[in-house]
Amino acid sequence: MKNPFKTLKLLLFLSIILQSCAEPADKFFGVAILNTNTITDFATPILAKHISDEAVEYPNIPSSKKKGDEALKYVQNQILYMEKSLKDIKALSENGDNRKELKAQAISLYEYVIPVYKNEYSAYAKLCDAKGPTIQKEEIINTISKKYTTEFEKRYTLLMSNGKGFAEANKLNVSW
Repeated sequence: MKNPFKTLKLLLFLSIILQSCAEPADKFFGVAILNTNTITDFATPILAKHISDEAVEYPNIPSSKKKGDEALKYVQNQILYMEKSLKDIKALSENGDNRKELKAQAISLYEYVIPVYKNEYSAYAKLCDAKGPTIQKEEIINTISKKYTTEFEKRYTLLMSNGKGFAEANKLNVSW
């Protein structure tokens, strides 16, 4: 029979080693920083156009006929991707060179954006799919812009600034 204390010591040693291992800097950077490129158009007319374009039909092009839920599905797919990105960020290790701060900033950014997609952008997408009044759609987009742009830019700029420092410190070949 094996000595239970040796087994326990071995398991404890292995768990400490595994916890202290961090993913490579380039992987951390890719998950925490580069993935944010999918949300850079947040609270801009560009995102509103992408959403509304999903509902556009062309009279002489039968293949452009819509089912009536394309804009909403687009937003829902964006939400799913952001939630996966957020989960991946939360799984990153915090060991070493500024990782804890960068991880917290990336989490904060996604947690700020996702509810707006779930609420305001989903409402906008439903209006686009229903061919709703332009004035209502513009009100939603203007509200999003006024309410969220400044804080988003603040969080995004801070993350990018610190991300640049992380890339330089880890000698990552990144073009800004």
